[in-house]
Amino acid sequence: MTSISVEGVSVAFDGTTVLDAVHLDVPAGTWVGLIGPNGAGKTTLLRSMAGLIPFRGTVRIDGDELRALARRQVARRIAYVPQRPRLPMGLAVVEYVLMGRSPYIPYLGSERRHDLEVVAAVLQRMELSAMYERRLGSLSGGEVQRAILARALAQEAPVMLLDEPTSALDVGHQQRVLELVDELREERGLTVLSAMHDLTLAAQFAERLVLLAGGRAVAAGPARSVLTEGAIREHYGATVRVLESADGGVLVIPTRLRQEIASEEPSAGSGDP
Repeated sequence: MTSISVEGVSVAFDGTTVLDAVHLDVPAGTWVGLIGPNGAGKTTLLRSMAGLIPFRGTVRIDGDELRALARRQVARRIAYVPQRPRLPMGLAVVEYVLMGRSPYIPYLGSERRHDLEVVAAVLQRMELSAMYERRLGSLSGGEVQRAILARALAQEAPVMLLDEPTSALDVGHQQRVLELVDELREERGLTVLSAMHDLTLAAQFAERLVLLAGGRAVAAGPARSVLTEGAIREHYGATVRVLESADGGVLVIPTRLRQEIASEEPSAGSGDP
């Protein structure tokens, strides 16, 4: 199993600080959920940890500094699933997923039987076997999202960085994809860091949450301690109810702002005469 850590990572674009000295630890074999409002820096942090953008600070994979590793070495250790990848729409699903095996195929070489077996197994688990030869451009948004995740799984990296992996999926496929990631985490000892907008789903699947706001990590810990009504109001500008589910989990329920205001107003006839 492989751990990944972030030590004082900062990123600025055109003089504007997007991440400000962020510290984060994802222990080997765990699932950490990255939450926060739009513009908090979640995608930037994931891209930094994947070595895709310049940053100040240090990222370590099992103690090895990211900058000291060759690109192919990083790709064998970290699989990154972006929220909006550039897709070659003319490629067949199997060809696209096979690209996940690139870190293991020699330059000017070709895929081996093992590479094809890995891809076939991933397509089956992602319910994409029937779409084996279909072009990406012919798929629905949800099917494309599953193909993107399938390519990352074919990479067989011990660390997965997921940026909104269920954003284009319906409720049923959201559950199945997240359950699959959790199953693979247990089977393969994967280490998972996922940025998620759905706070209830984040609480259900992640063992620990990190809340980003304004480019800083402002809270970290179990869902019960991070997902408070006050914190969500402060950092998301949202009114919610945070409830405990029957299985002891956390449910975040949005409430109508108008109802919140009404409940705080004094009832008719109240007050001093």
